[in-house]
Amino acid sequence: MTAKDPAPAVWHALPEAMVLERMAAGRDGLGMVEPARRLALHGPNRLPTAVPERALVRFLRQFDNLLIYVLLGSAGITLVLGHGTDTAMILLVVAVNAAIGFVQEGQATVALEAIRGLIDPRASVLRDRRRVTVAAEALVPGDVVLLEPGDRVPADLRLLRACHLRIDEAVLTGESVAAEKSPAPVALAEALGDRRSMAYSGTLVAAGQGAGVVVATGLATELGRISRLLGSVAALTTPLVRQMDGFARRLTGMVLATAAVVFAVAILGRGYAPADAFLAVVGLAVAAIPEGLPAVETLGSVTVICADKTGTFTRNEMMVATVVTADDSLTVTGAGYAPRGGFRRGDAEMEPEPEGPLSDLARVALLCNDASLRDSGGTWHVESDPMEGAMVAFALKAGLEADATRRAYPRRDKISFDSQHRFMATLHHGHEGHVFACIKGAPEAVLARCRDARVPAGDAPVDWAWWNARIQALAADGQRVLALASKPTPAETSALSHDAVAGGFTLLRLVRALQADGAVVAMTGDGVNDAPALKQTDVGIATGRKGIEAAKAAAEIVLADDNFASIVAAVREGRTVYDNLVKVIAWTLPTDGGEA
Repeated sequence: MTAKDPAPAVWHALPEAMVLERMAAGRDGLGMVEPARRLALHGPNRLPTAVPERALVRFLRQFDNLLIYVLLGSAGITLVLGHGTDTAMILLVVAVNAAIGFVQEGQATVALEAIRGLIDPRASVLRDRRRVTVAAEALVPGDVVLLEPGDRVPADLRLLRACHLRIDEAVLTGESVAAEKSPAPVALAEALGDRRSMAYSGTLVAAGQGAGVVVATGLATELGRISRLLGSVAALTTPLVRQMDGFARRLTGMVLATAAVVFAVAILGRGYAPADAFLAVVGLAVAAIPEGLPAVETLGSVTVICADKTGTFTRNEMMVATVVTADDSLTVTGAGYAPRGGFRRGDAEMEPEPEGPLSDLARVALLCNDASLRDSGGTWHVESDPMEGAMVAFALKAGLEADATRRAYPRRDKISFDSQHRFMATLHHGHEGHVFACIKGAPEAVLARCRDARVPAGDAPVDWAWWNARIQALAADGQRVLALASKPTPAETSALSHDAVAGGFTLLRLVRALQADGAVVAMTGDGVNDAPALKQTDVGIATGRKGIEAAKAAAEIVLADDNFASIVAAVREGRTVYDNLVKVIAWTLPTDGGEA
């Protein structure tokens, strides 16, 4: 923010243009250089974390155990009695136990920090008019953030665009019903829960889509204001750790009670001197107390794993497999999002004509689309929805170049996809000033808006019965079926409305999207619809790479590698450790009792 920025509580009352002016930003986002300057000025977009525990404190904490207190007390008394050898042996046992715990906790801390690096929250932003994904902590005031269902709002945003956008603000307001959002400014005096033009850091997008300019990051956000009221984050204690603590207390009580009886018998019944009797009792206590008891998490007790299919047994990737026309059917080759592959008619390979029907279809698929593809070390990833990523890959296979095509046919307006109308529509202007609309969505929703269907000889009236039969056949194969269409609009058209896309379209084709086969990549849940189940289970497991923030927040465990085999391996390892724990206790107690 700049020196002329208003107080944070004023953003909701300002018009969009004034907000952008004061933030020195535009609707297309910041450039690629400016964010670095602002990041240096404002700092990372993160809340202060608890001060890392110093090594000395972690070592001393190993002695914070009732059993260890008994041993240390025994060492102190033997030292006072002048039995240095006994004192040294007791302290050696305690020191070895503390060293083992110190080293193990250090290794766990390093591992957890490495995992946090893999699952840092991400945000979709516009930079140089392009959609990119960045770490949430890299956001700066002035960034334009894109919001979709399931996203955790990464910073305080003044909304610039909202389409059926509803945000769950319970973390700030306590309201269980998601709040309706709109970019229109609201009254200055409105309470936090009534500021419809704002999206606050830490809240959850429940439905719809939107975009907003970042007006506050880190401690300057509403969530940051609340965090300043909190002293520290309480450490979590697992059920097994609580059970082990209870076991230690009961065991210590039994050992002390036994020691007291032995001490009394030694003095009263056997005539031992108090010093000699005490040494015998100390030896009994040292022998009977198991100095180190390993622990394991709940995962070792898992007996059933309930897994979400999409994204669990599949790669959570989509690809266009078949293109169906009024007189033809083409198979699309390739795998995943990689724009490598081609087209076959039967067993024969075919090349798409630069201005043919297939290219027209690919152009609509690319223009009526918000996704982009990114090549990361030979692995292609999608920015945005997997289905839209599949459409981009299809267009690239058809010979189109994404950026060039979108520059040649710039977008004027958009109707975002919504579950009620089940389509997405965009408005474009192209060569020689002609303007046209594209639509993509559920076949029945698109067909209802079509008058003609494209065939090689030209446009012909839609054969409703034939197309419905084709749709049913494709759906029966378990495929996701989409329809694409376009229509010319008056040159003066500058905005889309539902009335403008109510009819008059020409159907370009039906596209069948097939979930790509591949290596088993798994999690028990990855989407916002999985969050309730993740929260309900004893061990909720979410994906770390592809899962949305809602799923990660609801889960107790996050898979760093998104691999279902890792869950099985973790359960197997947990059971081994748990079994070893039982064996150690079963062996240690009788052995120590025998020594006593």
